[in-house]
Parts: sequence; C-alpha cells; structure tokens
Amino acid sequence: MSKLLLLSCCAPCSCAVIEKLAIDKVEFAVMFFNPNIFPFEEYEKRKNEQINFCKKYDVDVIELSYNHEDWENVIKGLENEPERGKRCSKCFYYRLEKTMEYAKEHGFDKVSSVLGISRYKNLDQVNEEATKASIKTGVEYDLTNWRKGGLEQRRQYLIKETKMYSQNYCGCPYSARDSKKV
Repeated sequence: MSKLLLLSCCAPCSCAVIEKLAIDKVEFAVMFFNPNIFPFEEYEKRKNEQINFCKKYDVDVIELSYNHEDWENVIKGLENEPERGKRCSKCFYYRLEKTMEYAKEHGFDKVSSVLGISRYKNLDQVNEEATKASIKTGVEYDLTNWRKGGLEQRRQYLIKETKMYSQNYCGCPYSARDSKKV
C-alpha cells in the first residue's frame, strides 16, 4: 500500500480532499508548508484551522518550519509579477520540492497537493512545477485534479457547514494586493 503526502495551502482548499482520502482509507498525511503566508498571524490562523479539520479525520499534520525570509529570497525580483505569473511558479516549485524532499526522507511514496484547487490558481502551472520537482527529487507526483468528481461542491459545503476560517488570497503579500483586483 502506498503512502501519500498531501501538500495543503489551507483547510478550505483541502477539506474535501482530506475527507475523500480518509473515507477511501488512503494512507496519508497532510503537509503544511506555507512560508509564503504573511503576516505570521495569518499563517497561524490557517495552520490552526488545518490542524482542527484534520483532527476530525484522525489525519496527521506535518509542519515544516515557517521561514518567510527564505521564501522572500526565492521569489526575489518577482514581487510585481501578476497572480499566476512567474512568482507563483517559483513559489509552487519551492514548496513542492521541499515537500517531496521530506516525503523521500520519511517513507512517503508520492506527493499530491491542493495548490491548484482555487479558481485564482492555474492547475496546469502547479502541475508543471510539481513535475519539475518530481524529476529532481525522484518522488512521484499524483496529478489528480481535486476540483473534479463533486469535490468542489463538497468543499464549499464543508466550509459553510464547519464555519471554517476562509480567506480571499493565497497568503502571499503580493497576491493579496492582486486579490483586490479580482
């Protein structure tokens, strides 16, 4: 039986996927690695919401350390890129590569993510960066489109049903600026 590590940006994006994987009895854990989220108080809110939702399904949450400064160095020079631009590609790759490195070191067979589940993100862009990180690390990436199969509707239902803390930007201080335009 394979073991999956699911990279999650937040509970609202991952809730239906977590529920489905738990119901399907998939062996998995959730990775919370989001150094893009700023300010730190916002990061803490999202992390706590993720942990609380995962508790309902007895799913482990793994947190890599929050280092916004390292993330800023990764995207340096791309601060003015639009949403879905080069900054997002760099951010996706960085987070996916670190997640895959963790997966490889800790006995996970593959990685998937919900980074492309939001309508504000480009799933093809996420998958392209995930494929690059997969080739570099040697860890399989599951390309499942988590928007399909009724999961988007289930996600919206769970957010309302649980009164889940939800936000209107990915966490990146530069996309927050863009979200006001959307």
